Amino acid sequence: MLKQHLQLKLGQKLAPQQIQLMKLIQLHTLEFEEELERELEENPALEIAKEESKEDDYAALEDSYENEGTESIETDFDVNEYIYDDEPNYKTASSNYSADDEEFDNESLLTEGQSLYDYLLEQIHLANINEEDIKIAEYIIGNLDTDGYLRREIKSLVDDLAFSQGLYTTKERVEDVLENYVQKLDPPGVGARGLQECLLLQIEKKVSADKAVSLAANILRHQFDALTNKHYNKIIQKYDIEEEDLKDALEEISKLSPKVGGNFDTQTITINQEIIPDFVIQVKDGIVIPMLNSKNAPTLRVSEEYKDILTTYSHDKNSSEHKQAALFIKQKLDAAKWYIDAINQRQNTLLQTINAIVKFQKEYFITGDEKSLKPMILKDVADITGFDISTISRVVKSKYADTPNGIIYLKDLFSDSLTNDDGEEVSTKEIKTHLQEVISKENKRKPLTDDALVVILKEQGYNIARRTIAKYREQLNIPVARLRKEL
Repeated sequence: MLKQHLQLKLGQKLAPQQIQLMKLIQLHTLEFEEELERELEENPALEIAKEESKEDDYAALEDSYENEGTESIETDFDVNEYIYDDEPNYKTASSNYSADDEEFDNESLLTEGQSLYDYLLEQIHLANINEEDIKIAEYIIGNLDTDGYLRREIKSLVDDLAFSQGLYTTKERVEDVLENYVQKLDPPGVGARGLQECLLLQIEKKVSADKAVSLAANILRHQFDALTNKHYNKIIQKYDIEEEDLKDALEEISKLSPKVGGNFDTQTITINQEIIPDFVIQVKDGIVIPMLNSKNAPTLRVSEEYKDILTTYSHDKNSSEHKQAALFIKQKLDAAKWYIDAINQRQNTLLQTINAIVKFQKEYFITGDEKSLKPMILKDVADITGFDISTISRVVKSKYADTPNGIIYLKDLFSDSLTNDDGEEVSTKEIKTHLQEVISKENKRKPLTDDALVVILKEQGYNIARRTIAKYREQLNIPVARLRKEL
């Protein structure tokens, strides 16, 4: 049986314009430039304004239409709304941007490069081997990762060769091609199935009677676990050597590369992209001045030519073709107006956010000392600006600022807080800086354990648990005490 009933439902939906605005806010300078170029190409009603103002031209144009007394074509919109506006040029230039534009004109540098795959293929084709072995070698090379390692099982390669290449071979033959041909190619270490094999392939290429090289090869071949765990005493006892001998061997090992494919491009074209700051922060007489990189503040306007075309079509209200053309132009003008407004909102959002950050971290920008960083979370900036936390997150994401102390990643300025023994809130970044300093000054022969670090930081006024020390150490990419040990 059908029943009728009323139901109230509360919902929230973002308009397409709002979604697009959020995307614009999230873009860093290079991405924003690309997005702007794309929009200028797709919408001919939008253009970059010239320096000279055209307000007088528009005033004259308006007078001429008033004298003619022309009527608008019959459409669902007022043509005059798109011809005359309070701001004829729709300029969005902001005075708050860096004047040093030329410093950031180094865009992406495209360089030709050779991939590891191509480099190895060139070599294998010059080798004196039969056609079938070349096919196997080519397939092995094609399965190497970007670091030059063969991560796949030999058995899987044998199966793939049979199914995809129609080449039926054996595991032994594939291993033979790998070890006798692929692993003999340059760079040394390529085709290894693990770190130990990679380092061994490199050390074995060093044809030398040098005692340190010979000892290094022996350690890598027979004492690899002891080496990786830094059980140096065990190695010294095993080979009955002096500590200096081990130091020399370790120096030889340190010259080897764990990623032999790292110097090659993964594609034939690589993009070496410099960081272009989104903000410029200057300090003058103790005053911190934040500015937008001017690439984030373009001067845009609605195309004069499109306005003229729309005016021409307004003379003919009977032509259906002109009416359709006018409707098309209206859509383009609408899109141009909205886009200009979105750029204005983006600029305003970026400026308000960087101003709030500078207000919070004024001392840091003046001194450049990370210890002067105050605890700051997204909510703090959101409270000052009145923006939503998600908006602040989008602003700081992938954005950089050029400061007197170098280029910084905005997200690095944010950190939680802890209370020290004096009852003051201190930034976790400050604590990490202290932790790093303590570890850098430790005796490398007897590195400090996490428990020892807890005691030292507590003496400095930071009452932190051992698990927190471990967490911060991992975030700083500092290994445990045992792995920090040096001779």
